[in-house]
Amino acid sequence: MREPIGKRAKLTDVIQVVGYKNSGKTTLVEHLVRTLTAAGLAVGTVKHDAHRFDVDREGTDTFRHREAGACMTAITSDCRTAFMEERPVPLEEIVRRMTDMDAVVVEGFKQDNYAKIVMLRTQEDEELLHRLTNVRAVVSWFPGAGGGGELPVFPLADADGLAKWVQANLLAQKP
Repeated sequence: MREPIGKRAKLTDVIQVVGYKNSGKTTLVEHLVRTLTAAGLAVGTVKHDAHRFDVDREGTDTFRHREAGACMTAITSDCRTAFMEERPVPLEEIVRRMTDMDAVVVEGFKQDNYAKIVMLRTQEDEELLHRLTNVRAVVSWFPGAGGGGELPVFPLADADGLAKWVQANLLAQKP
């Protein structure tokens, strides 16, 4: 049985899911989170967004705090806590804040150097395999992807097989 969250001192396993827009990254991240959580792991997620976004809505108290100039705003209740910072935060720093997690599944951040699963929707997307670092597996929408057999290639429909492979090959601690 896993030690309760907060009682462990370890490095968190990080798995990146990368690919171009509409390649299925979010759906795969959801599946990995469900599978790893069902296996008894505490899983965190990080999503990269290339656009300006806002999780707060005009008129809320935290929105008013941010509008007043707060550099960091937090809100908490008996079931949830959220932090908002008015600055970009590198992935490495975000991961350091998630040390209580057994695994962190990251959607995006192609240029970071954690273990990557690359989503290939078209054959043109295969250039990612040569451009990115630390690629460990491929999920493909088409047969024959991955060129050369050096990497495990999973068909898009085999998310369960990929999740089992992730647990056996990318996670240091299993429950």
